Amino acid sequence: MSIKGGRKGLAMGAVATAAAGVALGAFALSGTASGATETAEAAQAGKHAKPTIVLEHGAFADGSSWNGVISRLKADGYPVVAAANPLRGPASDAAALRSVLDHVKGPKIVVGHSYGGNVISEAATNDPDVKALVYVAAFLPAPGESALELTNKYPGSTLPGTLDPVTYKLTDGSTVTDLYIQQDKFRHQFAADVSPKQAALMAAEQRPIAQSALEEKATTAAWKTIPSWDIITTEDLNIPPAVQRFMAKRAHAHTTEVAASHSVAVSHPRLVADVIERAARATVR
Repeated sequence: MSIKGGRKGLAMGAVATAAAGVALGAFALSGTASGATETAEAAQAGKHAKPTIVLEHGAFADGSSWNGVISRLKADGYPVVAAANPLRGPASDAAALRSVLDHVKGPKIVVGHSYGGNVISEAATNDPDVKALVYVAAFLPAPGESALELTNKYPGSTLPGTLDPVTYKLTDGSTVTDLYIQQDKFRHQFAADVSPKQAALMAAEQRPIAQSALEEKATTAAWKTIPSWDIITTEDLNIPPAVQRFMAKRAHAHTTEVAASHSVAVSHPRLVADVIERAARATVR
């Protein structure tokens, strides 16, 4: 997600992030008090237990962006957890997600959209219960890479001109710059294949990402050791398709390309659910 040349002359220097560890344990659960509960109930009933699907949203979105995917996964018998991403930086956001992964017992398929790909790549590292990773129009950074660096690797992102930066002070006197997408530009930039009514709701509900989160470099890459699937969106204006293909090829990911916007989980929920279930069937028996 390039912020180069954005509104108000966004600074590329690192900006202080909010306190690490925020939102530990703060996650939205789908259906039961724990995604593991349904798995345990299935086992007690003598059924083959399915892995829990853990979903991590990205910038300018929230857990509701997975609603269509969740309903389809639930209908197919999968327990689902939609984690709340603090959007403060890969390291602290991964710590929050790890608290969710530790809470949900048994095998898991971890899914990340957009910047959520940075987070799952770190959070899932060395977790033997994570059987597969699914990247949805997402970043697959290698150690030492940032979301900003990857976005600028190839041309095509039009995000900079749509951003609305908001800078505020923390109690210690340091400052944080949060990035939003201007609401009147949100649909074209982020969700062109979503209905105007739905896109307007998404624009109003969007959660900002700390500018510094896009500049923070990855330290680990779970996709190096965990089987990965990748949905590449060919009409994406946030992460250029060429960037997505580069990362998927490097990760040896099983790829699916679709003519969709960055909000593919909203516009094509069945396709996204199908890829997740494919990953689950291939890795959990």
